[in-house]
Amino acid sequence: MFKHILVPMDLSGGHQRALRVALALAVAYRARVTLLHVIQQVADTEVSELRDFYRRLVQASERKLDRAARPFARRGVPLSTEVRIGEPAAEILKAGARRPAGLIVMASHGLKPRRPAGGWGTTSYKVGLLCRCPILLVK
Repeated sequence: MFKHILVPMDLSGGHQRALRVALALAVAYRARVTLLHVIQQVADTEVSELRDFYRRLVQASERKLDRAARPFARRGVPLSTEVRIGEPAAEILKAGARRPAGLIVMASHGLKPRRPAGGWGTTSYKVGLLCRCPILLVK
């Protein structure tokens, strides 16, 4: 059913449940997985202006993605990692289209019952509305 699962991660630590779900699905469907982290680009600046800053962020992100990839490797799941710089929702959508994802699995933070509209601007909400493949939000 799912040949490729895209797992966008913000590397904050809240992605562990999404990783476990993605791993279980990848094993069950013999799917390949891409772990993706998007570094938010500083507004109104070109990446070239902050080249050294972004280089350090990319290196740190790659190390964290490598650690997150270990359980997948132990289970023999074909895996790739990718770090992009830009607006997270847009880069996730591009990644899902570039190597067509059959499913996107991503963490979603909980919303406060008194302010449910507070989640409308989140990355997961934007991706959920705009992506062309199924998306599984893990809370």
